[in-house]
Amino acid sequence: MARKGVRPARPAAGQDVERMLDELYATPPSDFVSRREQLAAEAKRDGRGDDARRIHASRRPTLAAWAANLLLRSQPRESERFLELGRALREAYRSLDSDGIRELSEQRRSIVSALSRQAAELAREAGHQLSAAARQDIESTLRAVLADEDAARRWATGRLESALTPPADFPSRGAAAASPSPRPARPAPAAPETRSRAKDELAERRRLRQGQLGRARRSAEAADRRLRALSAGRADADASLQQARDRHDRAREHEAAAEERLRQARQDLRQAELEQKEAEERLRTAAQAVERAERAARDAAQEVARLAEPIT
Repeated sequence: MARKGVRPARPAAGQDVERMLDELYATPPSDFVSRREQLAAEAKRDGRGDDARRIHASRRPTLAAWAANLLLRSQPRESERFLELGRALREAYRSLDSDGIRELSEQRRSIVSALSRQAAELAREAGHQLSAAARQDIESTLRAVLADEDAARRWATGRLESALTPPADFPSRGAAAASPSPRPARPAPAAPETRSRAKDELAERRRLRQGQLGRARRSAEAADRRLRALSAGRADADASLQQARDRHDRAREHEAAAEERLRQARQDLRQAELEQKEAEERLRTAAQAVERAERAARDAAQEVARLAEPIT
């Protein structure tokens, strides 16, 4: 419990502006500018002019960049595995042979495709349908994250403003198969000691390369397993959502039918009440007529009796 007269601690100004910027870049582009102005005004009102200027200097991201930021924020564990895969791939590509490059390239394409679909789904759930061009920009960004350390650092901030482009010198699809290494010129005979040292160096390079390949494969397999598990979970969630929508539609239909029956019952009730009033009115009229007829009959009977009396 806070002591009386002691104000609760609040985040440091630097942490506060970082939180605001994180929130801002997770905001859909259509709402970015208005939210930016709100946050800048809030910082200025708190006396943090530098933070207000920093927030106001933020630029609205493209739809693809926002979706990539959303992917990072929404799937932190998966994103960290992806960044680890990129680190392993960049290290391995410096010394891998063509077979290793081809194998990792297949895994890389599969993971990039799955993550881009996931980003598009997250954007759709947030109310924004991505075009084919925007999805291509997301794939380009993810390939850049794998290929370039600077691109990976930029994406890891969660504040991309535009799509990233992978470097041209990073091996692309089928690069290893399409561009075999030229056969080196036959070297001049070397001394036995030199050949032994070169052989040892080659063995050491191969050992390091195999270690790098193993780490890259494990990272790729772990990321692929994680993607499959998340995709299965998303499929289950989609199925549950569809079932809930179907139940909702059926309930709405039942509600509409019940409302129609209620409307008809009320109409029947109003008609019955009207008919009851008319019948009651006819009953009163008939009762009055009967009463008059009875009175007339009594009067006539009395007159007959009077006239029937003998004359004295």
